[in-house]
Amino acid sequence: MPLYWFVFIPAAAYQCLAIVAALRHLQRSRPEKGRDEQNFCPGVSVLKPLRGLDPNTRDAFRSQVRQNYPQFEVLFGVREESDPAAQEVLRLQREFPEASLRLISGSGSAANGKVGVLMELARHARYPVWVVNDSDIEVTPTYLREVVAELADPDIGVVTCLYRAKAHTLAAAWESFGIATDFMPSALVAPLVGVREFGLGATLAFRAADLERAGGFAAIGDYLADDYQLAKRLTGLGKRALLSTYTVETSLGEATWSGVWHHQVRWARTIRTSKGKAYAGLPLTQAGVWALISLASGAWLPAVALACLRIISALITARFVLGSRKIASFCWLGPLWDLYAFAVWAASYAGRAVRWRDRRLRIDSRGRIER
Repeated sequence: MPLYWFVFIPAAAYQCLAIVAALRHLQRSRPEKGRDEQNFCPGVSVLKPLRGLDPNTRDAFRSQVRQNYPQFEVLFGVREESDPAAQEVLRLQREFPEASLRLISGSGSAANGKVGVLMELARHARYPVWVVNDSDIEVTPTYLREVVAELADPDIGVVTCLYRAKAHTLAAAWESFGIATDFMPSALVAPLVGVREFGLGATLAFRAADLERAGGFAAIGDYLADDYQLAKRLTGLGKRALLSTYTVETSLGEATWSGVWHHQVRWARTIRTSKGKAYAGLPLTQAGVWALISLASGAWLPAVALACLRIISALITARFVLGSRKIASFCWLGPLWDLYAFAVWAASYAGRAVRWRDRRLRIDSRGRIER
């Protein structure tokens, strides 16, 4: 058997798995619920840690308040009152004077500034179910009902969501393409292959009592990948993570190609320290790399097969799972993205420093921020 088959087979298998995972996600439907489960609407505290402004700040904030849900509050948190996001929250309070929303300033002691703000928000949260999502997350009025309903099952410890990214520049559009056709398929594959501790910052819904049992936000205060660490601790209680069928929307604010590169490297180095040795096998998911190597070796049939599988996976996830016609129309760029992603993977081994907004941080071998 030619040597390239030993790479072709696992690379093709992953793409097939990504296609199956996407189709499985599309076919999932919530089972018929009894009356008690249909009426499962516990009070919810939405915790929104903020820092600076995003391209969609105003629309994202409004969407959190306009929820068709009986009892909820939205707590916006900033480290300092001078943060420009605070002015948008004050504007929101004037626009929705009857809404239960508050602006809270301050931070707990944590190397991760976002977690520090969450620690402060937790002190003010009134309800038994908490929903944490990033500052730029935009949702529809059914968001809380759909996401929180999954917690009616006591075996579920955390509910998370896929997301589609709205781009405002050409560089951000490239990153948005990669998120939709590379990162989101991997998120779909994770539960299919039995990965328990997964969670995305786009949405993390859980019971406050479970988080307290897991050590609270303070337990993850030193980690850069706070979303992953939060899910890891909640599933460590013997419960499972659930990927909701609800998809949220985010906005990418990176305006330059260098900014996108640094953003991708930060993600890659964060994942590397979280996944350990398993991260070394990531290139097997990058079919475009192996298609190019096969083509250069004269093995055009495996090259074409890998490229086709990669494009099909990109198309199904972008168009049907995420509902993005625009990104789906460029699905043929999937193999090219893989070459870029391979370069990011290689760069992730070149150091442990990352850029996070206007800060430069260094992480240790366990993914903790060095103080």
